[in-house]
Amino acid sequence: MEAAGRAQAARGRVPRIDPYGFERPEDFDYAAYEEFFSAYLAILTRRAIKWSRLLKGGGAVQRSMTVKRYIRKGIPLEHRARVWMGVSGAQARMDRNPGYYQRLLQGERSASLEEAIRTDMNRTFPDNVRFRKDAEPCLQGPLYNVLLAYGHHNHGVGYCQGMNFIAGYLILVTKSEEEAFWLLDALVGRILPADYYSPSMLGLKTDQEVLGELVRTKLPAVAALMDSHGVLWTLVASRWFICLFVDVLPVETVLRVWDCLFSEGSKIIFRVALTLLKHHQASILEATSVPDLCEKFKEITRGRFVTECHSFMQRVFSEPGSLSRASIARLRERCRAQLLAQG
Repeated sequence: MEAAGRAQAARGRVPRIDPYGFERPEDFDYAAYEEFFSAYLAILTRRAIKWSRLLKGGGAVQRSMTVKRYIRKGIPLEHRARVWMGVSGAQARMDRNPGYYQRLLQGERSASLEEAIRTDMNRTFPDNVRFRKDAEPCLQGPLYNVLLAYGHHNHGVGYCQGMNFIAGYLILVTKSEEEAFWLLDALVGRILPADYYSPSMLGLKTDQEVLGELVRTKLPAVAALMDSHGVLWTLVASRWFICLFVDVLPVETVLRVWDCLFSEGSKIIFRVALTLLKHHQASILEATSVPDLCEKFKEITRGRFVTECHSFMQRVFSEPGSLSRASIARLRERCRAQLLAQG
């Protein structure tokens, strides 16, 4: 009874809509979240003071060991867009190409590209009040513009499902179409491997194979269970890669992952995946069928472990052990060659 009372009180104190415009789900644990957030708020306040000192004086954010260390501990929301733009190289590209974004929007027309993007508009964050047609302002317009401009900018990719979720998050963080466009360019054009969102999706398929190889080495029992049921990583983890954990992990946790993605590159995707699998290995190994396994993979992306983003990110950099850039590059090369050989 006492626990129910605490939960009811927490529900009254924690807003039903989060700071990014997402409605909290029906089964949201308000009491657990309030307990976590009261402690996290103290961390955020300390970090905000340190970031303000680091960034005073304006100018672009440059990569350094101090900046890398600060980023791993989390970027306050008010500084996030500026830091992402700086460390990803997006700011430098935007500065070198004034007016380019607007020219893309005013240039050529492509009926097929426009139709593909328009089709996905209402499917993008139906649980976010800012993306609804009756919102004022409605973010569907800026989202459409960013995706259209990117499709004209990168003909090899055009538009691919999944990019709408990524661009949507970029707009929520930057509150700027042009900055969201240049950050999308940084992600798809440089940070992620080539062909992630191309029609063949070879880069994305390669990374799913790489995850399989890493699990085989670091978590052999999980790999053996997957093999025994004939389950491919595409079935259980494709959304992790396509959406870069958007709509998979809680919003604040995704943004903490993206802080490191823009700063350190795509290796962080494997660190997050391996942390989820290692922490929940015992539960995963209880699965006795394919549907059971699929359900376990949904469960491991929910609950306190992933909601408590600060401790989760500490685990991300400790639990998977060594994961060098060179070893990931070698695995990608090998897995890519195998996929190409299979046709």
